[in-house]
Amino acid sequence: MESSSTATARHTCLKLEIPGTEPFFVKGTWFDTHFDLSVTDGLRAWVCNATEEEVKERAAQWDQPVTEYIELAERYLGFQHPGSVYQFVDAGDAYKRLSWTFQKEGTKLEWRWKFQPSPDSRKVTAGILDFLMDANIRLSEEVVRKTRSFEKLKVEAEKCLEQSERLTNEKVEFESEIYAKFLGVLNSKKAKLRELRDQLSKQKTTGKAPTDEEESTDKTESYHSGSGAEESEEEPAKNLISTSKDVPAGRGRGRKRATR
Repeated sequence: MESSSTATARHTCLKLEIPGTEPFFVKGTWFDTHFDLSVTDGLRAWVCNATEEEVKERAAQWDQPVTEYIELAERYLGFQHPGSVYQFVDAGDAYKRLSWTFQKEGTKLEWRWKFQPSPDSRKVTAGILDFLMDANIRLSEEVVRKTRSFEKLKVEAEKCLEQSERLTNEKVEFESEIYAKFLGVLNSKKAKLRELRDQLSKQKTTGKAPTDEEESTDKTESYHSGSGAEESEEEPAKNLISTSKDVPAGRGRGRKRATR
């Protein structure tokens, strides 16, 4: 049971600063159903071992589940809350009482736990200092890892930025080249269109005069052809008249001879 409880234990250490007193440290070891607290000012130490029965009784007084009670206590003894009032005062016979306040549903509440003098203050103080040193080492290692990770990300970000700038420049050059080519083709097409338009306008202006001349020539020819036809019609008529004049004389003579 102890090994399983130790495996699930959570540790906190709070440097508690109360106006009018010297700062002191509160170390907490938290389990699911109970917790242990130790306090030291560097010279003396006090301890509080909250058993399962005591925690269950306190939680029942506040109409809370045990887990919720322990979670709330860990929250206020793991970090000092500015809106909470902390006190560590004498409780008689070298005992101390640690208390803190908090707000719940608009009501100000206060929790208190009694501490007894530690039988071995040096050991408790050394344990808290060791925990703080280990925590500091872990934090330092974490800072080193974060710093290395940050530097790595910074290098990658610079590479990405450089690549982005290169791609942007290549894009600008490509667009400029394409635009220049397109502009050349467009100007060539415009010149070709102007040339075709000029040729078309020239063909219209030069093709209008010959058409008029051809129309006048056709009219003249039709006129001459008409007068020639009249002349040809008059000539046969004249011939007819002259022939008819000659024919009666000849026929008369013939008849007269026949009667004889």
